[in-house]
Amino acid sequence: MRSYGQYCGLARSLEVVGDRWNLLIVRQLLIAPARYRDLTDGLPGIATNLLADRLRDLEAAGVVERRLAGAGSVVEYALTLWGAELRQPVESLIRWSTPLMIRGPEGDSFRPEWLALAVPALLDTRVEVRPTATIGLAIDTPPLQLCATRSGFEVGPHDGRDLDATVRADPASILGLAAGALTLSDARALGLVEIDGDESLVRAVFAT
Repeated sequence: MRSYGQYCGLARSLEVVGDRWNLLIVRQLLIAPARYRDLTDGLPGIATNLLADRLRDLEAAGVVERRLAGAGSVVEYALTLWGAELRQPVESLIRWSTPLMIRGPEGDSFRPEWLALAVPALLDTRVEVRPTATIGLAIDTPPLQLCATRSGFEVGPHDGRDLDATVRADPASILGLAAGALTLSDARALGLVEIDGDESLVRAVFAT
């Protein structure tokens, strides 16, 4: 393990998760435990040997653990309890990134599953009055659903429940709405967003 030789919490944290790809591996495992193949799919651009090295280092450090998936013998990777405590700093970095995201993807790869972490992180500290609603996010097939409750927000695959409304938009527009960098009125005027269903609930969920 690389050492900065500094008795500092930040330095020692970076010794564990500061290497390239480590926090993105953590991001994937914050979304859900994953098999090795799922991780390679969710981390476009990573070499398979580098992923194996990073997982081995994170496991040795106590951040990641291997376990059997379901009743079979397939191994999946998951965060340990200590590793899962990285959720707060990762979500803080997502919020900090808002000025960097405004310019759009610019050809970078995108996977809808990343919204499962980003949208709640952006909404949780910004929306004070939280309605109870289920909003479809139609950015891909199958669509995602955003569940809003008084205790927080959750994004995941649509589980078949009735939707109060559906928002059709590209990922950059969804992130802009969640961050408060884009109002719903402006997004609709620019043709970036279409809404089916209860628009007032969409406005309440996104506080726009």
